[in-house]
Amino acid sequence: MNLHEYQGKEILSSFGVRIQRGIVAQNAQEAVAAAKQLTSETGTSWHVIKAQVHAGGRGKGGGVKLAKNLQEVEEIAGQIIGMDLVTPQTSAEGKRVHQVLVAEDVYYPGESETSEFYVSVLLNRATGRNMIMYSTEGGMDIETVAEETPHLIFTEEVDPIVGLMPFQARRIAFNLGLSGLAFKEMTKFVTALYTAYVKSDSSLFEINPVLKTSDDKIMAVDAKVTIDDNALYRHKNYVDLRDVREESAIEVEAGELGLNYVDLDGNVGCMVNGAGLAMATMDLIKQAGGEPANFLDVGGTADAARVEAAFKIILKDPAVKAILINIFGGIVRCDRVAQGVIDAYKNMGNINVPIIVRLQGTNADVAKELIDNSGLDVLSATEFQEAADKVQEVLAK
Repeated sequence: MNLHEYQGKEILSSFGVRIQRGIVAQNAQEAVAAAKQLTSETGTSWHVIKAQVHAGGRGKGGGVKLAKNLQEVEEIAGQIIGMDLVTPQTSAEGKRVHQVLVAEDVYYPGESETSEFYVSVLLNRATGRNMIMYSTEGGMDIETVAEETPHLIFTEEVDPIVGLMPFQARRIAFNLGLSGLAFKEMTKFVTALYTAYVKSDSSLFEINPVLKTSDDKIMAVDAKVTIDDNALYRHKNYVDLRDVREESAIEVEAGELGLNYVDLDGNVGCMVNGAGLAMATMDLIKQAGGEPANFLDVGGTADAARVEAAFKIILKDPAVKAILINIFGGIVRCDRVAQGVIDAYKNMGNINVPIIVRLQGTNADVAKELIDNSGLDVLSATEFQEAADKVQEVLAK
């Protein structure tokens, strides 16, 4: 579950991570009120207005701007709220901005120069250990840094039994070139950040930039936080942080119907039971010259109601030119699935795209006979390759 910047910062702050303070606003008037409150609490005279969407690169799209007075706060917030923000991480249509974060200015003058760093915490899947990735090149896309200056990216793997050790936090601060108070502040920051990552059951923390202020404080100026959905039962208070406006409307609807659905850019809809079979089916479609339009796992109860719901979800995508139903009848009998397909087809009336049904497993022969004798415009298949050939045929028409 992805979070907005302000939500991620709230989680970080709850574990003792120093953050750039801010207040979320839904309109320009709230933004002005937030700016006044921040000035009274922090003394800041300038404010940063940040679009709150689930995408990086907001500044490049005009979603992060500096306001030097209250009039600019109102004008900038009014411009950003309601805009369709296009960034390198959004589609060409962009994402609608519903709210902004009014944040304090932390780039104030002082005894030393400010510095920006990159710090993230994530799982290294190759080793099965959590890893802290960091770089002196904060404020830049980490992909660009990795491609052009890979020697400036450091990693620190953490033993899951003993956790992050003090010498590791010190090594991170040293590799970032810090000394004195800033060195001590960075070790505290990294330690608190890792604790927050583990105890919040997150799958990603990305702080870019981490700022060393002119008075040697270390703080998170931005926060990209992803919570592990599978651990939400342990964090009931995080469930309400989900913003469905930032998610695909079709995926949200499918989730409410109990379907495991991921929207993709393709022309062949998939209806499968089991994640492994779904992945294999997507490969099958690629080999047949098509592109999967979705990942859809209907689970073990592929009855008429569930199949009909899946049909409706798939057909919401206008790019779908064919539908491949690939069911393995282990727990569920194939003839029941076939009857479900027939009933759903009749309930929905005319379906304007060809449907290929491959049912294998318990009562597969009975299922094929049901499909073949249904009188519906549905093609049945028994073998994987046979299904692939029929997908290829209907796409060629």
